[in-house]
Amino acid sequence: MSEQPRQPRRRPAPAGAGGKQAKPHRRPQKDPVRMLAFEVLRAVDERDAYANLVLPPLLKKARQDESFQARDAALATELVYGTLRRQGTYDAVIKACIDRPLREVDPPVLDVLSLGAHQLLGTRIPTHAAVSASVELARVVLGDGRAKFVNAVLRKIAAHDLDGWLERVAPPYEDDAEEHLAVYHSHPRWVVSALWDSLGGGRAGIEDLLEADNERPEVTLVARPGRSTPEELLEAVGEDSALPGRWSPYAVRMAEGGEPGALEAVREGRAGVQDEGSQLVAMALAAAPVEGRDERWLDGCAGPGGKAALLAALAAQRGAFLLASEKQPHRARLVERSLAGNPGPYQVITADGTRPAWLPGSFDRVLMDVPCSGLGALRRRPESRWRRRPEDLEGFAPLQRGLLREALSAVRVGGIVGYATCSPHLAETRVVVDDVLKGRGAGQSPVSAELIDARPFMSGVPALGDGPDVQLWPHLHGTDAMYLALLRRTA
Repeated sequence: MSEQPRQPRRRPAPAGAGGKQAKPHRRPQKDPVRMLAFEVLRAVDERDAYANLVLPPLLKKARQDESFQARDAALATELVYGTLRRQGTYDAVIKACIDRPLREVDPPVLDVLSLGAHQLLGTRIPTHAAVSASVELARVVLGDGRAKFVNAVLRKIAAHDLDGWLERVAPPYEDDAEEHLAVYHSHPRWVVSALWDSLGGGRAGIEDLLEADNERPEVTLVARPGRSTPEELLEAVGEDSALPGRWSPYAVRMAEGGEPGALEAVREGRAGVQDEGSQLVAMALAAAPVEGRDERWLDGCAGPGGKAALLAALAAQRGAFLLASEKQPHRARLVERSLAGNPGPYQVITADGTRPAWLPGSFDRVLMDVPCSGLGALRRRPESRWRRRPEDLEGFAPLQRGLLREALSAVRVGGIVGYATCSPHLAETRVVVDDVLKGRGAGQSPVSAELIDARPFMSGVPALGDGPDVQLWPHLHGTDAMYLALLRRTA
């Protein structure tokens, strides 16, 4: 994306001693696009905020100024997400251009440098424009002194393109494969290692996955059955801007971007924004056969409500009841909003799935989409890769096992449990399921349940592995890296 720097107006300088013109003092000029991007990065760093939650309201506010055009919003979005996705690579480049450890650079200065590095190495903005605009931003938010430091560093960065810098800052693949991939594809080394273990295979597969993590995902809609149709959404979005889903019959992809909230069906709750992987998980649970009655369904970790809304619509078509349970009150309110208007019977409660508010054996189908590291959604939340630590998985492990055990207790004999998580990490997927089935852990006993093959219930989806569980992948399926294991209660 090319851009010409804004030219500030200059006033004539007053005459100085000897008739010479004194060097004028110019106030820094605020660039609304870069100021907005900087504000988002500071929120991510200071408040552990997520860019996908902070950016939209800031863009909405910016659009109130008629001079803020659609191209400005597109540039701001690219600067935010591009900088966050490539943070690891840019940190390595910046480190090579300064004479101090990176940790000694003030975080606001580092944010300005990272924004500048992305413009220089990750966009088509001309070098002079990228440097001058970044220095101007530094003058506004950091002051003249640190703006000089920013200027000096960015001019060093501008000496090479991205490929040139990667040759300089990444170790050769043959010497250290994981660190090479970590720098080249901007993922923490431990994440590269974990994803590689989960994916298996050689270099090509892991590189494809890491590259997919750095791509901007499409916005995917779901037409909630019985309330909306894909045809309605395709027409509303426009034939030139929308595509049918790859795998889900209810999915529509907004290929040209756009604002989902502008669609009538979305505003009315008859449709929603939902990754196709999440749709496939809910559909598979609904499609797996149960023995006997099929009247009561449970979503045991229902927030923020996307899967619950799809399950409620599918349940309504069969006359089944859905109980949607969510521990956090604010997320329970989001679930209520998602399910409002569903034609079938449902109830939303605020309850802890590890301390169930229902009797054992009460349900025919149970979905337990457990809290996790979120490593399967790095396309949508790129900051998560820098925020998570390996030790975080130890904190999730007891909760994930506890929720799966309670799900298996909540379902009747012959009923189905779907254990799902938006992570491909083996410690959050197969290890959890195996431990619960075999009763591993202090004071635990084996559970009377069996894994059933989930692959037939994702009809038409390729590359699902050897089963019986399913792992979806961004580079293979165009979805988040959702995991699903289906278990039938046997006694």
